[in-house]
Amino acid sequence: MSKLAPQNKFLDLSDYGRFIGKLLAKSLLKTPFTPIHVTFLFLIAGVVAIYFITQQQYIIAAIFIILKSIIDAADGELARLRNKPSYIGRYLDSVFDLLLNFAFLFTIYYYSSNSIWLMIVAFIAIQLQGTIFNYYYIILRNNLTGGDTTSRIEEKSYPKALHGENQKMVNFLFILYTLFYGGFDRLILSIDGNSKNIKQFPNWFMTFVSIYGLGFQLLIIALMLTFGFINYIIPFFIFYSIFIPIIIGLRKCIFK
Repeated sequence: MSKLAPQNKFLDLSDYGRFIGKLLAKSLLKTPFTPIHVTFLFLIAGVVAIYFITQQQYIIAAIFIILKSIIDAADGELARLRNKPSYIGRYLDSVFDLLLNFAFLFTIYYYSSNSIWLMIVAFIAIQLQGTIFNYYYIILRNNLTGGDTTSRIEEKSYPKALHGENQKMVNFLFILYTLFYGGFDRLILSIDGNSKNIKQFPNWFMTFVSIYGLGFQLLIIALMLTFGFINYIIPFFIFYSIFIPIIIGLRKCIFK
């Protein structure tokens, strides 16, 4: 099962690692590696990237940031190839993403001329941007047939563990997820809750929204590190939030 039915796929600017991620997933299909192992592997890639930032080896750090995005695409692909969707994998992936996002920004703050307060604002901005993209994307996946429905538009209750999963672990990770993401999810629902009733968004709209996908955000960080713009990464992501009201305004005015 793919994330979207073939007729509903759009150009996702944040999903540039998907092709290599699929190749990696196929290479692991007949091995003991599980999607959870792959999720831990992208965590390791992120930690290695952070190490190279501390060493001011920004080009190498950028390579590992991109590698993290590629591996991040592979865990879900492996789960779909084995036809084994997982709430544990879904929540663990999101928890690791948030922890790495904070660690990336904190490290960039520490080795740049920015203040801790600007870093916190940038972290909130990045998470809100990602929530915007995920919100519309999950609506598209949930409201159309033929797509992945592991992710839910509203995470309000413990999901029932899928075959092979431990319910206690699902519950624990669900609690972590809601602690980390619940505020962002509730904010977008309060601003644009009516979106969840829309059956389909135009492909061009989803491509526009994908500038807020995590992969695209990490690509920007990698490019700015490569060109030595570490001092501008934190201010950039604060400014980058300028598209949030534009996206929501477009949705409310055009797609009803």
